[in-house]
Amino acid sequence: MNIYDKANDLAKALRESTEVEEITSAMKLIESDPEAKAMLDNFRNQQMELQQRMMSGDMPAPDEMEKMEKLFEVLSLNLNIRRLFDAERRLSVIIEDVNKIIADSLAHLYGGAEA
Repeated sequence: MNIYDKANDLAKALRESTEVEEITSAMKLIESDPEAKAMLDNFRNQQMELQQRMMSGDMPAPDEMEKMEKLFEVLSLNLNIRRLFDAERRLSVIIEDVNKIIADSLAHLYGGAEA
């Protein structure tokens, strides 16, 4: 069994998944709506800045986090953006599950119980 072949099979399955198709479809609709695209781009930029700050140890103030949550709620009122967020969340769950499956399969190497 070649692990790289299996990894490529997994990558292909992810690319062909309903979640990726939904993300692609939602992004096309958002790209055709300049206002929605601008709002999403602005949100993603602010989100990235906050994440970079947090990774460097600079925790945002509660009011900053609340502002981002409210912006997320406003963006979610746009059906195409909400569709994108939902598909991204579902894809994220799949990736987390796959990571857990892989980690659990190796747990016995480090003293954990084998799954």
